[in-house]
Amino acid sequence: MAQEKHIVVCGGGIVGLCTAHYLAREGFAVTVVERNAEGADSCAQGSAGYVSPSHVEPISAPGMVWQGLKWMLSSRSPFYVQPRLDPALLRWGWLFARHCTPEHRLRAAPVLAQHCLESRRLFAELAEKTGNSFEFQQQGLFNLCKTPESVAKYERGLAALANSVGVEAKILTPKQVAELEPGARMDIAGAVYFPIDAHISPRKFMPALVALLKQQRVKFHWGTSVLGWRSEGGRVTGLATSAGEIVADEYVLATGSWASDTLRGLGLGLPMQAGKGYSLTIERPRFRLKKPMILSERRVAVTPMGDTLRFGGTMEISGHSDNGRPERIEQIVAAAQFYFPDMRPEDFAGIKPWFGYRPVSPDGMPYIGRFARQANLTAACGHAMLGITLAPVTGRVVAELLTGRKPSVDLSLMSPDRFA
Repeated sequence: MAQEKHIVVCGGGIVGLCTAHYLAREGFAVTVVERNAEGADSCAQGSAGYVSPSHVEPISAPGMVWQGLKWMLSSRSPFYVQPRLDPALLRWGWLFARHCTPEHRLRAAPVLAQHCLESRRLFAELAEKTGNSFEFQQQGLFNLCKTPESVAKYERGLAALANSVGVEAKILTPKQVAELEPGARMDIAGAVYFPIDAHISPRKFMPALVALLKQQRVKFHWGTSVLGWRSEGGRVTGLATSAGEIVADEYVLATGSWASDTLRGLGLGLPMQAGKGYSLTIERPRFRLKKPMILSERRVAVTPMGDTLRFGGTMEISGHSDNGRPERIEQIVAAAQFYFPDMRPEDFAGIKPWFGYRPVSPDGMPYIGRFARQANLTAACGHAMLGITLAPVTGRVVAELLTGRKPSVDLSLMSPDRFA
């Protein structure tokens, strides 16, 4: 019986909390172990808050190797890899390059679309269950383009790919964009519009989810670090933590960009890099938007969240370094003015920049599923920029795996053993 089983979820970020919810809904006794205090910041908190079926292209897309090599030369680039002699980074980079192919893109797109669309449906369920306290908004998403060449590139590329896997994408003129979003003057040549996309306010979603879990009698060990594992006969038999050992029937790895470190001692390899992203949230913006946007050429996200407006983005592969790079913040501010001519540098004056770490796998696909060498350990990590989008569906499919049911979504590209 599920009620007799105890499951420990390592990690209290958005994926770990969603996983705990769906496990508790199945009747399991669930304990969440999180190294930070309750209410502390997490990678999701300062993110763009997108629920994005439009994100059907993995980060390891064709052309990214050459583009990445060029971008490596500038710490102001949208995708910056800090050069360093790190064997884990070198292996990750080699695997990343191997997956930047048209074939991988075509394999990954329908799988990502299926996960994203199902997760969007689950967000709507959670919104209804919680009184939509986290401001789930179904407003679509614009990919704004500055030049006709960029519009044509997106029409041939992402828009065509999305439409081919059942995610509607429309090419719009500047006039059509202004009719759908009259809140701000934009200097653009056109846009790709994804009507199905949605967004949330992450800082309201996390406490709403914790409150729901407490109602489900989920136990929490806040401020508790994972120190190591005990295993025997191909199974985990205990989890060593800063609060003592915890023994359970099943264990779920949901520690985000720290997942590889968490696994130390088990002899399991999980290639992962921490992709640092930055954001700035304007409390009293000079204009109001209804719809979220991506400033395509600059890779900057813009999201209305209640009365605030958040600008965020960039991908910086530089390890877990708590030093923010001012030049990357400057690029976000410059991008805002580049697309919105009414914006001024003083709009961002005095705002404390936020940054967090996205867990990036080499092929741009999450790690979801059981490890072959530790039969009662399940991965739920590596979601890169889709952590919020895919959190509910990841949680539900982990619950399906642990109850012995057939997964309701395709996991063929997501095995945690695929790089073993």
